[in-house]
Amino acid sequence: MSLPAAPLDWKRLDPRMLLVHPIKEVGRFLPVIIGILIAGGASGAGPWTLVGVGLPVGLGVVRYLTTTYRIAEGRVELQRGLLQRHTLATPIDRVRTVDLTASPIHRVLGLATVVIGTGSVASDGDERLELDALPREEAARLRTELLRTSGPSGAATPAGVAEGERVVARFEPRWLWYAPFSGTVLVGLGAIIGGAFQLSESIDIRVSEDDLAAISQGFVVAVAAAAVLLLALLAVGGYLVTNGGFVLSRYGAAWHVRRGLLTHRETSIDVARLAGVSLGEPAALRLARGRRVGAIVTGLSGTQASSAVLLPPAPRATGYDVAAAVLGTTAPMTSPLLPHGRAATTRRYTRALAGAAPFAVAAAAGTLAGGPGWLLGLSPLPLGLALLLAWDRARSLGHAFVEGHVVMRSGSVLRSHDALAAGHVIGWNQRATWFQRRTGLVALAATTAGGKGQVRVPDVPAGAAIALAEAATPGLVGQFLEER
Repeated sequence: MSLPAAPLDWKRLDPRMLLVHPIKEVGRFLPVIIGILIAGGASGAGPWTLVGVGLPVGLGVVRYLTTTYRIAEGRVELQRGLLQRHTLATPIDRVRTVDLTASPIHRVLGLATVVIGTGSVASDGDERLELDALPREEAARLRTELLRTSGPSGAATPAGVAEGERVVARFEPRWLWYAPFSGTVLVGLGAIIGGAFQLSESIDIRVSEDDLAAISQGFVVAVAAAAVLLLALLAVGGYLVTNGGFVLSRYGAAWHVRRGLLTHRETSIDVARLAGVSLGEPAALRLARGRRVGAIVTGLSGTQASSAVLLPPAPRATGYDVAAAVLGTTAPMTSPLLPHGRAATTRRYTRALAGAAPFAVAAAAGTLAGGPGWLLGLSPLPLGLALLLAWDRARSLGHAFVEGHVVMRSGSVLRSHDALAAGHVIGWNQRATWFQRRTGLVALAATTAGGKGQVRVPDVPAGAAIALAEAATPGLVGQFLEER
């Protein structure tokens, strides 16, 4: 008679994390510590102010002593907390991604943080399955066990490639050209302008007409050029820090993404959970002939987009190569798409001109009311931009069913080209406003359990929408049409 197997013991994190967490806690409590030291020095409290430094260090020790984990009976379990014990558990078959992250401190100590993506919609940090920190070798072994595949050993440097690993894309210095076109410059410019306005209000800066007259146009142009150059350099620096050493590879039954110059991050995506790809084509990036590629991962919500990056802004050809490698075919990204017809094109122009008309009228009215004459010359500008935007949006619209993939493309300023495997389509959603119904158009969405929850395209002819749904999921939509 054999005895029942003893349950697996709970494991602790690596003791070296005692050197990591106190440093992180001190940084988190730094403003409080500075305040305590200043107040203590002013009041003559002396060494008692050191209690403020010991508090975050003690929290780091308590976190180590109260955090345990184990993998048993097909589940991943994590326990933490001293006064309030918190237990997290999830089945292994719900694991979608495994992220290995190593900050500079972790790298020096040979540690890595493991973040297990399960598709949970919880946004609370306490609900994350995060193990900070484990030895690099143990973190890699745990990832292999969770994804049921063998991967590169250790939190390898981006330059390292395991035997049998097929590299699809690797960082090249010329990719830095695309950093300023990725939208970071516009965000930074908006932040600077907003901060300047806040600063001017807080310190009550007043500029008179004489002050403005004393400023030459050359000086304004030079300041603007310097600001744009500074933002571009910051964008390039941020891109390099985030994506330096990027490597996308296929090893076994998982895709591996490694990136990061200072903080190394390695994401592994189970192939069985990868439902498709999304080719991001913002207008600025298209002008620079660049693309970015993201994965549509089953069970991974859109809020976890950083775990679904397959390629940062890079050359267009590289984007197509990555999409083809992940999908297993080039057709979904290179085949021509079905246009949506004259009615959809008319809606693009009508909506764009309707949005621009008030600005053109306001400029003309300002001139008639006694404003400067150059306002009248600017009035056609909004209409011209609207026509250009409408032309690009109409040209981008398209859909198709190609080699087992539902392909949809739409947008202009933020254009997306999505390819979703038909096997991952769980339903269809058709919406039509009163204006769309009058022209026989619908907004079509293929729903799925990954990414944003759907892949959608606007203004599809109703007949074409039904044909696409029937081609991808035979009988799913047709049964309702027969009932009607």
